[in-house]
Amino acid sequence: MKWMLTLAILALAVGGFLYWFLAQPGPRQLDMANNVFPGDNDAEMIVHNQIYDETSGLGLNIWAPKAASEKPLPVVVFIYGGGWRAGSKDEYAFAGRALAHRGYMTVLADYRLYPEARFPGFLEDSAKAVAWVHDNIAKSGGDPESIFLSGQSAGAYNVMMLALDRQWLGRLGKSPDLIKGVAALAGPYDFYPFDSDSTKNSFGSYHDPKMTQPVNFVRPDAPPLWLSTGVDDTQVRPRNSKLLHMKILEAGGDAEYAEYPDMGHLEIMMAVAKPFRYKGPVLDDMVAFFESRK
Repeated sequence: MKWMLTLAILALAVGGFLYWFLAQPGPRQLDMANNVFPGDNDAEMIVHNQIYDETSGLGLNIWAPKAASEKPLPVVVFIYGGGWRAGSKDEYAFAGRALAHRGYMTVLADYRLYPEARFPGFLEDSAKAVAWVHDNIAKSGGDPESIFLSGQSAGAYNVMMLALDRQWLGRLGKSPDLIKGVAALAGPYDFYPFDSDSTKNSFGSYHDPKMTQPVNFVRPDAPPLWLSTGVDDTQVRPRNSKLLHMKILEAGGDAEYAEYPDMGHLEIMMAVAKPFRYKGPVLDDMVAFFESRK
C-alpha cells in the first residue's frame, strides 16, 4: 500500500511540474530545457537588469565568457521577438550563454511591448539600449568599436530598422555606422498592408505606414547584413529576407542570405539552444558572419 501511495505522490508531482512547465512562455521553456544539457558552461551573466532608460525602467542583462580577456570583447546586442507584444530578456538567457561561449559579450535588452507601446516606441527603446551599450560597455570589458546587432522575428525587425533608418540612433546623437553588422533571424521587412493582429495593433495607427517598412530604407552604406530564414516559415515568410537581401545587393551594399530546410518560424531560434542545434548550423553561421566582419 505504501508503494502505491508513493507512486501516486510521484505522479502528482510530475504532473504538477509538467503543468507548470507547459504554462511557461515558449522561450522560457526553451531556456529551461537548454540548462539541462551540458555545454556552454564557460559563460556567465555579469550584469542583471541594468537600467538603460530611467523613464521607462527598461533594463538589460549582459553575458560574457568566464575566462578573463586581455583585450576588450566584441559585443552582440540581441533583441528578442514575440510579435511586439510578448517576450523578456530573462527568457532568452540561452542566447546570451551561447554567444558568450563563442567569445562575444552579449547584451539582452527589454523594450516596451503592445499595448504599452506601438510603432515607433519599441524602436526608440531598442535605440536607447544600443546607445547605452556604446557609451558604457567598455566598463564591463566590451569593445564599443566592435558592436553587432542581432534579433529574431520582431526583434530582427527592430535591429534592422536601427541599421537601415538613420533617424532612430541619430536622435540620440549616434550613427548606424557604429554597427559592425546585423545578424537577423526570420525577420519581417516587407509586411504592408498589415494583415495580422500583431502588425495591426503595433503599426496600424501610424500615419505613414510605408515608413515602417525596412525595405524602404535600403542604402548601399548600410551595415553588413546576415539575413536568415527557415524554408518552412509560414509566419514570416522567407520572401522577407530574400527581398531585402536582393535590394541591398542591387543598391551595392553588403548582405548575405541563409536559409535552413525543414525549419519553421520558431525553430530557427530553437537551433541556437543546446538541445536543438542538430536542426541546423544557425549559431555557427551567425558567429562565422560576426567573425568575418570584426
